[in-house]
Amino acid sequence: MTIKANLSIFDIIGHLLLWLVLSILTLGIALFFFPYSFARFVINRTSVIDQTTGAERKMVCDINIFSNIGHIILWILISLVTFGIGYIFYVYRVWNYALNNSRVQ
Repeated sequence: MTIKANLSIFDIIGHLLLWLVLSILTLGIALFFFPYSFARFVINRTSVIDQTTGAERKMVCDINIFSNIGHIILWILISLVTFGIGYIFYVYRVWNYALNNSRVQ
């Protein structure tokens, strides 16, 4: 099995511009929501290909940005207390959460 990501430059630029605008409008608070959106963005554009049959199966990430508001608030507090160092760990935990809540169709 191989993994193939189908990310176009225009998709990436659009996603980044959206989050740049949101980050400016919310004075940076949107950056705590960004890792969820980024993980979901990449996973939903990824396929698993069976090399023996050539069948391509799409991956689906079942997370919702706003359903994890408690998790986000906890990591905002951790990031504030650690003067931003906690945010680095937060990004890894979000990817862990996103991958654990993904499936192959």
